Amino acid sequence: MSRTPIPLAATVLALLLCLFAPLASAGTDSEKITSSYNVLKEITSIPETGIPPALLSNASGIVIVPDAIKVGLFIGGKYGTGILMVHKSDGTWSNPSFVSLMGGSFGWQIGAQATDLIMIFKSIRSIEGIKKGKFTIGADASVAAGPVGRSASASTDVLFKAEILSYSRSRGVFAGVSLEGAALQIDDEKNGYFYGKPGISANDIFTGAPTSPSPTIWKIKALLTEYGKNSGQ
Repeated sequence: MSRTPIPLAATVLALLLCLFAPLASAGTDSEKITSSYNVLKEITSIPETGIPPALLSNASGIVIVPDAIKVGLFIGGKYGTGILMVHKSDGTWSNPSFVSLMGGSFGWQIGAQATDLIMIFKSIRSIEGIKKGKFTIGADASVAAGPVGRSASASTDVLFKAEILSYSRSRGVFAGVSLEGAALQIDDEKNGYFYGKPGISANDIFTGAPTSPSPTIWKIKALLTEYGKNSGQ
């Protein structure tokens, strides 16, 4: 009787994630904020080849995961930490909550690669889902590879129905990417450490104005607001 390779594959994935996890989290939390800003700045520097400004203008939230590590050894998977920011009803952007991303897909792959990931959330319902616990992309909310460029159309059936539009940037190439099956989760420990308030909830971060040790947060907020204004140009 043959044995299924799935348990072995899952074990290999777990070992690989343990190997690469320290690399993904080696930087301080403030450095993660700075990396997120740099990723956002670079992909918004040229609207013709980046996220359509209209998507950010109408978004309910954004997740930025710098240097998510994609691993492969007969299987594929991703691991990374990043930030989630909410677009509030008054047009401003919230302070960031730290999030973790984990996901895998079975396939024949060998290698490892760091990739920047961005997710645009069109619905506040998805944000609420993340706040409640582990959130699986594709299961708890539909996802599609996002369109690229100022004039890109987001009116196709797939994009119209999708609640999340996802992007990746690897080796300078920016494009839409499918993240179906990946799981997002609020990182309460990082939030408590970063804001100096153990037990602070993601909702407190999004609705309040907790003191942040990183001035880069204001740069991210300003960049998101200004880039969204390009939607009418």
